[in-house]
Amino acid sequence: MPKMKTSSAAKKRFKRLGGKKIKRAKAYKRHLLTKKSAKRKRDLRKGTYVSAVDASRILVLLPN
Repeated sequence: MPKMKTSSAAKKRFKRLGGKKIKRAKAYKRHLLTKKSAKRKRDLRKGTYVSAVDASRILVLLPN
């Protein structure tokens, strides 16, 4: 049986934590930052968790 490969895209975007939690970065922090408030940009810096619905799909991409 061949080895399972980790998705290169997924390993750059997600970090697996203890249990079935997966950490991700927030979206909308790349461009058009002048119109966003400082409070909103500050909140976008923080990481968050992938929803439970999507977590099972991402765990397939991160087998190890």
